[in-house]
Amino acid sequence: MSKVYLTGAGPGDIELLTLKAYRVIKEADVIIYDRLANPEILKMSKNGCEFVYVGKEDGRHIMPQDDINETIYQNSLKYENVVRLKGGDPFVFGRGGEEAAYLQERGVRFEIIPGITSAVSAPAYAGIPVTHRGIAASFRVVTGHESPSKKTSQIPWENYKTDDTIVFLMSLHNLSKISKKLIEIGKPSNYPIAVISKGTTKDQIVVVGTLEDIVDKAKDVPTPALIVVGQVVKLREQLKWFET
Repeated sequence: MSKVYLTGAGPGDIELLTLKAYRVIKEADVIIYDRLANPEILKMSKNGCEFVYVGKEDGRHIMPQDDINETIYQNSLKYENVVRLKGGDPFVFGRGGEEAAYLQERGVRFEIIPGITSAVSAPAYAGIPVTHRGIAASFRVVTGHESPSKKTSQIPWENYKTDDTIVFLMSLHNLSKISKKLIEIGKPSNYPIAVISKGTTKDQIVVVGTLEDIVDKAKDVPTPALIVVGQVVKLREQLKWFET
């Protein structure tokens, strides 16, 4: 009887893949993978494993999510061990819940294998702890990507007035909007912010600035990237271990 493993590939550094993910990848008959999964992970698979790429990039999708759901289902009818490999964690803005629901409705067995999310690991590799005693007792993870077709934003900006740390994922193209919105709700213009590109990999780039100047400072930063807002950003100067 077939089973689908909705598997988190982690943030980029291949050594941050979990042992359980490694095991199911080695046993997979087919791996359905996205753009943010480190392609080196595919080399861990057995001989004869099939690969199906369903990557998404801003403005360019190989296939819409509904078709991805159906692709996973159709492969579950053909193969015993199906791995759906997703960058980061399947349930952190990875639409893994939608894929799991689609399979459940069709009677397909599935298992969720969590992955290390970039929301905490990329800041950690940048020397920015998302919480720190005396500075930040909480953190919020927010999608920085909303469909242009939405008439109103689902992001409750007013709620962010008192947040200790805010991490925006998939957000670089909305950096200007995010900075302006945070200033509008009362954050000072000199509030610390960092942009982390390709976090946890050898190509990692970190740009630190303020809400007022970060757009200009990060204008040449490549995707994928996330944004960290908060006083914890100041700790990077002391804790930036990865570059050194």
